[in-house]
Amino acid sequence: MQPRNPWQAMARPGYLLSSWPWRSAGYLLTGVVTGAAVLVGLVVSVAAGGALALVVVGLPLLGAAALAGIPVARLERLRLRLVDRDPVHDLHRPPGAPGLRVWLTARVRERATWRELGHALLCAGLLWPVDALALTVALLLPLGAVATPLLMATVGGGREAKVLKLWTVTTWPVALGVAVLGLLLTALGAYALGVAAGARAGLTRLLIAPRDGDPDARVVELARSRVRLVDAFEAERRRIERDLHDGAQQRLVALTMTLGLARLDAPPGPLADQLAKAHEEADGALRELRELVHGIHPKVLTDYGLEAAVADAADRSAVPVDVELELPGRLPGAVESAAYFVVCEALANVARHSGARRARVSGGHRDGRLFLEVSDDGRGGARAGTGAEGAGGSGLTGLADRVSVLDGRLSLSSPAGGPTLLRVEIPCAPCELTEPSA
Repeated sequence: MQPRNPWQAMARPGYLLSSWPWRSAGYLLTGVVTGAAVLVGLVVSVAAGGALALVVVGLPLLGAAALAGIPVARLERLRLRLVDRDPVHDLHRPPGAPGLRVWLTARVRERATWRELGHALLCAGLLWPVDALALTVALLLPLGAVATPLLMATVGGGREAKVLKLWTVTTWPVALGVAVLGLLLTALGAYALGVAAGARAGLTRLLIAPRDGDPDARVVELARSRVRLVDAFEAERRRIERDLHDGAQQRLVALTMTLGLARLDAPPGPLADQLAKAHEEADGALRELRELVHGIHPKVLTDYGLEAAVADAADRSAVPVDVELELPGRLPGAVESAAYFVVCEALANVARHSGARRARVSGGHRDGRLFLEVSDDGRGGARAGTGAEGAGGSGLTGLADRVSVLDGRLSLSSPAGGPTLLRVEIPCAPCELTEPSA
């Protein structure tokens, strides 16, 4: 496996004979040039912008200085490829629309822009002199010592040579000894270059291209992926419901009809009794399958929307339910499904545990949010962890998690003695502002 940065390369025996010392030197050398250029550019932009600010002409220059970190960071991501083979990602997200104003607004609001500006200021004020010092100590000084015999033979006329302009060598044995010492220092300098380049690259990546990415961007992507998973889950539920409704349920209907006709044609006796029993079993299986299909994803919810589905659930409830729900049209499928199953679970808990004589479902859509309330006049004492009133139940925790996936909230108020109120809020926009759902 090839090393991906100077630290991995220095841990291997062939580092001195590899390209990594030269890559490190090139990275530091380009850092010196880039840092000096950024320093000059920032000083000129700020000075000219401050001087011309009174006549408005300097304001664009000051704005350009504030956004100078963006091109500097782009250049740094290119330079990082010299000493870091891991992918370097741009943390900036594309603007929502074309145009300079939209682009400027998006960049000013991003945290990455100001991190890159801080990196540019650090690079211009501190990092490039450190790069220059590392190159001088680790590369130029050892090479100057290695060149002592050459200098003595050429410039010194074979009589003397100045070593690093610090002391004079007058004999060939001393000159050769200095050259050997220079070779040893060059080997050590190669490792010093790797350390300096690795540290510089690590700091740069930390500031402008962290491996974990921008936390805000990760949160946004996690939220989007969570919504995609919910949509995929709802689509799969609809597919299962459709397959059961159009496939197995139709076959059971045909089987029930066939058994019924055979029962009518059969003469009285044991065969007729067996056919009657088989007909009753098939009819029971059909009823159970219909309940199963309705529990997976009711067809009325798909065809007519949340209002009709809630009304249907209220009609099937063992406790009388008043429904007051007005919506401006169809809502997103995931929102309708989550809201419907919350209502169904709440009504099931009312019937099983509350001892209520009547329940009420109300709600509507306003300010970009769906509001639902399910209340009853039962004994109260429900707990959010269990969903039961005065007893253990299947619980609303799963439904609360499902609502939270859609950035919604589910709250429960159920003091001892009642009444119980379950409230759901889900942000959403109507799919179509037409007539209310049938």
